[in-house]
Amino acid sequence: MWLIFLLILSPILFFLLLSLILLPFHFTFYSLINIITTPFQLAKIALNKRLRNNHALEHATINILEKRYGYNRLSGFARENGFVIQGRINPEHLQEAAMLGLYQLQGGNKELAIHQNCGTSILAANFSSAVIFLLLLWFTGTFNILNVLLAIILSQFVGPRAGKIFQKYITTSTDVKDIAITGVLYNQPRGAGVMNFPFLGGNEPGQYFVKTQRY
Repeated sequence: MWLIFLLILSPILFFLLLSLILLPFHFTFYSLINIITTPFQLAKIALNKRLRNNHALEHATINILEKRYGYNRLSGFARENGFVIQGRINPEHLQEAAMLGLYQLQGGNKELAIHQNCGTSILAANFSSAVIFLLLLWFTGTFNILNVLLAIILSQFVGPRAGKIFQKYITTSTDVKDIAITGVLYNQPRGAGVMNFPFLGGNEPGQYFVKTQRY
């Protein structure tokens, strides 16, 4: 009976053992890729002020939607001509939150440009774990799973803090004094005309595009 049980489990145990052996190699490759690609991704955003402005407005809008109107499970991303908000939202609340977010950023409330669930924080956590792992590998000369686990654990503390710093100084810009919100689109391709919302009713799920313009 035990022999049959072991024979059944042996492929699974072998796979788990092989995964543990290969994990440091996989993590090393992953870390090297992150070390190389992350600075380029951040530089691409940092050099595009319009993208950084809209990223700040996206965060401000989501922060207000969450704190003032009680929404959750929202996500978004910035474009050069505006930003996208995804989730189940009342369009009137979205428009009000976007306008209020812009007004408060123009008034100096820079904290609104930071959001704890921004993808930048995930990028920072991945980058931090890569740096920590390679430093551990360099200083200890030990290539094992312990360094992988230690790097992952430490990155959970460093990542969120690094993410906020990246957001504040690299991926957002609160200098939005010459930015105006010109319309909101519902589930439309980029560049489509502005839609009116009365027929949509209450909390329609979907994707909304808040269009901005520099004047």
